[in-house]
Amino acid sequence: MGQIAALGAYVYQAALALGLLLLVSRLLPAQDFAHYSLFVTISQFGSIAAFEWLRFSCSRFYPGADEAAQRSVILYSFMTCAAICLLVGAGALATGMVSTGIAIGGALAAIFQGGSELHLTMLRFRQDFRLFSLLQGARASLLAAGTLGGAILDSSLDGAVFGLLAGYIVYGAVARLAGGSLASGLEKPRRYLLMKHLTYGGVSAGASVAGILAPLGLKAFLTALVGAQGAAGALLALDLLQRPFVMVVSALQAIRYPDIVASFDREPASPAFREKLGGYYGQLAGCSLATGAVILCLLAPAAFWLVKPELRESFLLAAPAVTILALLRALVQTLLPTPAHLMQRLRPIIGLAVADAALLNLGALAGWTLAGGSLAGLLYGGAAGAAAAVIVGLPLFLSMPSHWRRLPLASASAALAIAMLANGGVPQTSLLASLGVFLLCIPPAVATVRSLLERRSAAPEAS
Repeated sequence: MGQIAALGAYVYQAALALGLLLLVSRLLPAQDFAHYSLFVTISQFGSIAAFEWLRFSCSRFYPGADEAAQRSVILYSFMTCAAICLLVGAGALATGMVSTGIAIGGALAAIFQGGSELHLTMLRFRQDFRLFSLLQGARASLLAAGTLGGAILDSSLDGAVFGLLAGYIVYGAVARLAGGSLASGLEKPRRYLLMKHLTYGGVSAGASVAGILAPLGLKAFLTALVGAQGAAGALLALDLLQRPFVMVVSALQAIRYPDIVASFDREPASPAFREKLGGYYGQLAGCSLATGAVILCLLAPAAFWLVKPELRESFLLAAPAVTILALLRALVQTLLPTPAHLMQRLRPIIGLAVADAALLNLGALAGWTLAGGSLAGLLYGGAAGAAAAVIVGLPLFLSMPSHWRRLPLASASAALAIAMLANGGVPQTSLLASLGVFLLCIPPAVATVRSLLERRSAAPEAS
């Protein structure tokens, strides 16, 4: 039951994050919300740049044969990276380009996020799924409550940021009480273990850093070319509509991918592995396509009820392009590099991530120029760049044979095609199209649930 609880924690976190974005966009003025969106993205980038290598190495080597030695390397490395984050924040403050609260707040947010993600990763790979689920849900709740409380008390960027930091502090206390101390039995880090973590984690994290540069660059272009006020609705669409895809692929990977890795190590060329790999591919692709179709069907009514009027027009203008862009990037980041991850070919992983970031932002600039400086041109150009990254990654993806289940994938593809054609149609047509989309999304959903239930009954749960 622990893995089912972990899936529920991912869904809860994603739902809460969506609600938080919508509420913050209503509480903050448009310009402050645009700056808040950039602050969150930049702090996430800082967290990934500083700590993602450590999380990757943890997922590969922890707990290992000597858990205490591994934990010593991880915790000492974390403290070193946290100190570097604070130095970078102080350097940003020294330039005079940002306020004291934002410079130090950004550094602290990166540290808190990196530390909490690392702790949760350690729990998950220790197979403590119940505590993982509890703390992941608690973190989402406390961060949402803190951010909303800060935004209500002070309807500004500073208020939201200080509320976020307060939420992290309370979560740290909860995690310490629930999970105990990880610092017991620490020893001096062993040099060979440290180099092992640095080599593997550093190379793997490079792809994540390159991956987050794509939306960061797109947000920077939006703010610079359109202006913070005019870009607020599009930034809300970028923040909001990428999250369902992240939730879907993260939850499926957390549950299915370890079994794929174990099967590959045992029987990389067997028909059974190809069947299992094809099932995994079909779930990721089918659920991602179905997610995109449902989002496109719900855009107009959801925006009417959830997005405040001054942001609604630019949100609806940006949302279709952002949905397609987010779908394509979900495939580029999770589906296409799977063979390289299984075979530990690190260069193609980094190459595809760099191509994704470069092509998306070059496409956005080309779209802006060719469309005569329009917001829609910039976003559809970015979506075209993401499509080009898919083409670049296809040879890598096809390098490992697999056996796909055709019906769920065909059904999800048809749902997306109908949703794209009907988007922006008259209400009656949209209603009929939506009904067809939801019916076509049933086969991939049923196939995914059936696979999870079959896996649960086939193997005893380690929790």
